[in-house]
Amino acid sequence: MNEFVLGEFYEAIGDDVRIGTSHICLYLALVNEGNSETGEFFPVDRAKLMKNAKISRKTYHKCMQELREYGYIKYEPANSPFSRSRVLLKRL
Repeated sequence: MNEFVLGEFYEAIGDDVRIGTSHICLYLALVNEGNSETGEFFPVDRAKLMKNAKISRKTYHKCMQELREYGYIKYEPANSPFSRSRVLLKRL
């Protein structure tokens, strides 16, 4: 499934001037994280995603919000520091 999602993502961003390298790096990290999860939404580890995408905390939050606004992902931020945020890679 994630190979198909990645192909759709690359096709969709071809003409989307809003998407930059940080968005692409974060999306790739999300695809990698989602590979081991079953179901639609999967929990994400912010520190791991930032490390794998090579981005700062500020860039992480900005890109997650923008990927959500642009319709590439569904993102449910954690409501407490003891729970994890969840992401769904949308079919494009």
